[in-house]
Amino acid sequence: MTLEIVGKRSAARSAPRGRQVVGSQRGVALILALWLTVLLTVIAAGFAYSMRTEALAARNAVALTQARALADGAVSRVTYELMRQRAVNDEWQSDGMVHTWNEGGATISANATDESGKIDLNAASDTLLNSLFQTAAGVDADTAARLVDVIGDWKDADDIKRPNGAESAEYQAAGLSYKPANAPFETVAELQRVLGMTPAIYAAVAGSLTVFSRQAGINPAYASRTVLLALPNATPEVVDAYIAQRNDALLQHLPLPPLPIAGAAGAGPVNVWRIRAEATTADGVTFVREAVIRPGGDLAHPATILMWQEGDQRLFVPPQPAK
Repeated sequence: MTLEIVGKRSAARSAPRGRQVVGSQRGVALILALWLTVLLTVIAAGFAYSMRTEALAARNAVALTQARALADGAVSRVTYELMRQRAVNDEWQSDGMVHTWNEGGATISANATDESGKIDLNAASDTLLNSLFQTAAGVDADTAARLVDVIGDWKDADDIKRPNGAESAEYQAAGLSYKPANAPFETVAELQRVLGMTPAIYAAVAGSLTVFSRQAGINPAYASRTVLLALPNATPEVVDAYIAQRNDALLQHLPLPPLPIAGAAGAGPVNVWRIRAEATTADGVTFVREAVIRPGGDLAHPATILMWQEGDQRLFVPPQPAK
């Protein structure tokens, strides 16, 4: 009798402990379930963000491809317009005028300039280059003369140093790993490698130079104000008056006036066109194509591409719709 009572008491005391263990296990399971839910939520959110990022990247890539194709097509259109038979007052001229049109919801702007309006880095006289460095870059006469000599040593075929020039020994002494090419410049950008050429000077003159005209002079009809000011006897008053007359002639589709001071530095058009096309899609993605095209050849190759590169910034401002 005594043993039976003791057993019931022991059973009664042990029962709550079992329920406590079961309750603890359920609590742990609930916490694990909550953590698992949080983990799955984080994974799902990360996956959704990743998919959204990839979708945006894919959409941007598609838009960029479309903009590139439109810009390349614009270059082809400008080339065609310039090569077809045209009248004197035709709207499509290599005079730098910007043409803008819409295509497939995208805005396209393009222009063409004849390379004869720039100073040829290989063919121009030392006097013209010297004047450009002084008027465009603002350097003194000694610095300009030194740069002209260094440029001459870079492009001539010999190793004879000009009075203020630089040949292999001078480049080596300056710690440079290269030497003068002893050949004509292949690109204007190559000018940056010339000893003594600073980024500031290069930035000031690069837009006025070319390697494609192969002329000693420049064609005033297509020259910028910077180039015109580099001509002998040029003054701001004369240049500005000429540009005003030239702009009026362009607006009225009249023949361009001559520049009185051009003299021996004057030259005619060379029909080598620098074409710039900017295409902006409806999504706001812009692609810029710059090319230099020379017409001529056979029926299978009516034009030759001398340069084909991506532009680094947008320059044309599309016309705003009238309010």
